[in-house]
Amino acid sequence: MPSILVIDDEPSILHAFRRAFDSSEYEVATAAAGAAGLELAESSRPDVVVLDLNLPDMNGMDVFRALRRIDARIPVLFITGHGTTETAIEAMKEGAFDYLLKPLKLAKVRELVARAAEISRLSREPALVAGDAAPSDRADVLVGRSPAMQEVYKAVGRVAPQDLAVLILGESGTGKELIARAIYQHSRRAAEPFLAVNCAAIPEALLESELFGHERGAFTGADRTRIGKFEQCNGGTLFLDEIGDMTPLTQAKVLRVLQDGTFERVGGNALIRSNVRVIAATNRDLPRLATAGVFREDLYYRLSVFTIALPPLRERIEDLPLLVDHFLRRFSPELHKDVVHASPEALELIRRYPWPGNIRELQSMIKWSLLQAQGPILLPDFLPEAVRSGEPPAAEGQADPLGADRAGAGAAAGAEAHGAGPEPAVDWEGFLDRRLREGSEDLHAEALALMERTLLTRVLRETEGNQVQAARILGITRGSLRTKIRALGLRIERSVWSGDDQAG
Repeated sequence: MPSILVIDDEPSILHAFRRAFDSSEYEVATAAAGAAGLELAESSRPDVVVLDLNLPDMNGMDVFRALRRIDARIPVLFITGHGTTETAIEAMKEGAFDYLLKPLKLAKVRELVARAAEISRLSREPALVAGDAAPSDRADVLVGRSPAMQEVYKAVGRVAPQDLAVLILGESGTGKELIARAIYQHSRRAAEPFLAVNCAAIPEALLESELFGHERGAFTGADRTRIGKFEQCNGGTLFLDEIGDMTPLTQAKVLRVLQDGTFERVGGNALIRSNVRVIAATNRDLPRLATAGVFREDLYYRLSVFTIALPPLRERIEDLPLLVDHFLRRFSPELHKDVVHASPEALELIRRYPWPGNIRELQSMIKWSLLQAQGPILLPDFLPEAVRSGEPPAAEGQADPLGADRAGAGAAAGAEAHGAGPEPAVDWEGFLDRRLREGSEDLHAEALALMERTLLTRVLRETEGNQVQAARILGITRGSLRTKIRALGLRIERSVWSGDDQAG
């Protein structure tokens, strides 16, 4: 359970945090002065600190610097009034996680605290390699003794102490983030911050700002100066996941940081220096992308000074019994089951299945099977039909590493089978009425997301899932379209379905 320490001299603020964060989700400790807060931080090492800039006994920045000396990995969220915003920005330059403006808005507070708690978990929970003993029931364990995984462990051991960029290649679901964390936690920067950015999950128009920050007025909606991850993570490690989806402009700025450690914020001219170790990962074929001119060759060569290739699960079948035992031990208590191991017959079916979704798919299968299970043994009857038959469900339409779509004649047949026809009109008035009643504080973004979801779903159905044609109609790049598809939760099967559609 994440722990939060709130340091503020206003009783109303302390009371609000105790009420806002339910005791079943978070442990909340409070202090009304800087010295008392530092004592609590020293003794309890909270996951997140919320700190007021104006305290009765100490300057908030002095408290922040003392917290950094206690543990630089603890994310610190500042509470500030409009008059002290510049000080909060200076704090972010020194490594603060973010800041909250008074009066506090509950939705924003909960969002930032949850993000900070996740960053704290990634930084502080070690990604362990399971030894000869039975694997731990913890989530952050690298499970596997196959020759392929032994090579991965050796590579992590070789590169972790060296202050080099690392590129992790592997299919989706193979555990690239876990390897990145293992590198960080065995590095010389292990006491400094670790931040992760999924380049595919952030719209391309915002990714540059997320990484490098922006000046006030740099673009519409930029109402304050924002510190980017490269500046915020100075001295630490930045994990860039799905880097193959990065736009050429952002690629150029990342290359510059890797070359000379400098960049400018969006809309700014001041040269900013940052000492950050970059670990990048992708499920795409970067050498082919670089050869084709889709990804910058110079950036690829800079990132691939040391490359770790993660094997797909189908190439490490000998690890399946260990993995199954690990996930049974991990998920059985969560699902209130007492399954202790899988039967030999069930394990044989699991070995025969090709696992296109790798470890992530195996996790989902174990959870599903546990829900069906009765008794202490996982039997074949409890496994999904796809695993019992050895045939994965019809694969979702995907782009190959160079962006060539696989949609074909089957897409048209599927669209007809699913009855794809005229789209029902979006009930905008109903949507707006509902969100206004529910007290939305982000209605502009919610409305834009609904509009984009409706537009992309309609165009992709019109093109029968062909992303090349859809991008041409929309007037955007294929990379931008792929980013939007991921961000909006669309899936392309034989037709195109939004995550909000109901099954018939």
